[in-house]
Amino acid sequence: MIPMVDLKRQYHALKNEIDAAVSDVLGNTQFILGPNVSKLEEEIAGYHGLPYAIGVANGTDALLLALRACGIKAGDEVITTPFTFIATAEVIALIGAIPVFADICPDTFNIDCSRIEEKITPKTKAIIPVHLFGHPAEMDTIMKIARRHNLKVIEDCAQAFGALYKGKKAGTFGDAGCFSFFPSKNLAGYGDGGMVITKDEQIARQVKMLRNHGSEKRYYHDMVGYNSRLDEIQAAIIRVKLKRIDEHNEARRRNAAAYCAAIKNKEVTLPVEQADCSHVYHQFTIRAKKRDELAAALARKNISSAVYYPVPLHRQKAFLDLYRLKGNFPQAEKSAAEVLSLPMFPELKQDEIKIIADALNHFS
Repeated sequence: MIPMVDLKRQYHALKNEIDAAVSDVLGNTQFILGPNVSKLEEEIAGYHGLPYAIGVANGTDALLLALRACGIKAGDEVITTPFTFIATAEVIALIGAIPVFADICPDTFNIDCSRIEEKITPKTKAIIPVHLFGHPAEMDTIMKIARRHNLKVIEDCAQAFGALYKGKKAGTFGDAGCFSFFPSKNLAGYGDGGMVITKDEQIARQVKMLRNHGSEKRYYHDMVGYNSRLDEIQAAIIRVKLKRIDEHNEARRRNAAAYCAAIKNKEVTLPVEQADCSHVYHQFTIRAKKRDELAAALARKNISSAVYYPVPLHRQKAFLDLYRLKGNFPQAEKSAAEVLSLPMFPELKQDEIKIIADALNHFS
């Protein structure tokens, strides 16, 4: 079986270094907000050229805490995409705000900037663009809209660590950038983890307090917060992988190029990379009208595939029960019916890509 992602290959390649890092944490016995968390925050802030990075428990919390730190509250409206993992809109609902969806572009699967302004009302306070599958959203346009309407921008970078838009890293355009270190991500731990990056000192201070029960000084609590601290062991593992993130992203890009060169089936639409972007291919996502039949054909040949995402958020029961959602999102719905992600990870072998491409080319 060719898996969607093979975490064992990467672990065995880095085993000695990862085992040593974990052993060091166990030996030091400083497990909560220890030196590895602080060092990882410094390293990720430096990687992005920003002054602040705050480690949190997971990518969902990164979005939630960033929203709160940006002053979003109950009754506010936040514009985002209906074609993403539920966490993006879930966090809006969790603070009592209202997710407002704008349809997507059919080529990048990212929010369609031409649909954003028509969604803005006096209650709109923020936009959450998602850099889906590792391709950056059109941040110049989004930032112009945000400035024109005095809106906060919180970038969902869960799938896009190291992606570039016009030479600038995803997560550095808005008021905050939010990352996930879930095990399958481009930069990943061996459990949950997340990070918020920002150039705004006040947002950084708020996130730092919110992650630790609303406290700056032990046992003194200025606000009601959360227990959302990045684990020290996870931080140690992520630091090992951070040294190689550009190398691993480049391997993903090479694999994507190999896929694109080898897949010749005209019934399959390949992913795009816009000229001013550097896609990091968290997923290699194709489109096919006979998607389900194609997935079944691949499975018969012991090739994994996955559908991200089969049900757009405006069709999810959780949101239908909460809100009387209105609007038509044809591109999101069409994408949900056609997308299929193929195996993608840095250690994927060229002969495996050939096997997958051959299976696709023989499908009709």
